[in-house]
Amino acid sequence: MQAFIKAPYTVKILIFLHAALGLGAIIGGGSLVLDPTGQMIGIPTEMMKVELFSDYLIPGIILLVVFGIGPLVVMVGLLLKRDCKLGEKLNGLKPMHWSWTFSLYTAFGLIIWIMVQMYILELVAIIHLVYVGWALALQIVTLLPSVREYYESTGNNTK
Repeated sequence: MQAFIKAPYTVKILIFLHAALGLGAIIGGGSLVLDPTGQMIGIPTEMMKVELFSDYLIPGIILLVVFGIGPLVVMVGLLLKRDCKLGEKLNGLKPMHWSWTFSLYTAFGLIIWIMVQMYILELVAIIHLVYVGWALALQIVTLLPSVREYYESTGNNTK
């Protein structure tokens, strides 16, 4: 935690972006799991134009787990810079810390999630543009030189 206090402000922005995304998705995904009709958050079931889902339960679970819990795990990884065996196995961008790589994975996943939503719903709403912008912000901040340097593995994760 001491290392985080000395971290560049860009790292703190990245951690905030993941925290806010995760908390928002837990609220949204949790609402859809509790009320799969979507009425709790004002989404009519008729908007679901894919016969794959009769309601919002499965999309709610995906939202809750992938974009709720996922970014919070990444946030903790970014904050503490601890080792994670599974994270390292899935890290396709070594020598970067697994949480840095998962920050990019989250951003790309969010873009795909929003694009699929727009395709299924056959519309583009302001909220879609906000979340695509959020994903692009995640990518840009993750790729900033100060952030890359902070998460580049040197054998010592406490930099």
